[in-house]
This record gives sequence, structure tokens and C-alpha cells, in this order.
Amino acid sequence: MRIPVRLSRSASASGGAALAASESTVIEFGTPCEVLFACTTPLEFGDTVELRNSDGSLDAEASVVAVQYHPGKTIVAARFVREVPNWIVKP
Repeated sequence: MRIPVRLSRSASASGGAALAASESTVIEFGTPCEVLFACTTPLEFGDTVELRNSDGSLDAEASVVAVQYHPGKTIVAARFVREVPNWIVKP
């Protein structure tokens, strides 16, 4: 699949300070409801991220449903919060 996107996260840290993070990444696998990607942004189960591609055809929020930590990066599975039109060809 390999779709380049901009990943953004905005959440509150446990101390109450707002954290914001943004980076470029690539969606390696996707279904009409979920995506898998690797990132360096620290994400945890339940975080909400925004995924946006360069032409704007993908601009969606997703909730992190699984993470696997590796040195220097995190592998993330995220489920779209709402249905995403024109995301991929659906059966």
C-alpha cells in the first residue's frame, strides 16, 4: 500500500501539560477501517491521531488500538473514528 501521510497527535500528558507531535510517515497496510504504520512519535493505546496525505484525499482521525515498541520507532495499528470516504476501494 505505502501511502505517505502526515501524522499529528494532540493529547494531554499526565501532568496536565498539552503535548503536540507531528511527523511524516507511511501507511504500510490499510483496510476500510484500520491502518498500520511506524512512527517515532510516542503513542499509546487510546491516543487519537490525525492522518492526512498531501492531496487531502485522506484527512481522518483514528484511535490507536495497538502498539509494538522497537528501539527508535513504534509500530501502530489505528482504527478510523468515522467512515472515511474514498479511502480505498471497498468490496
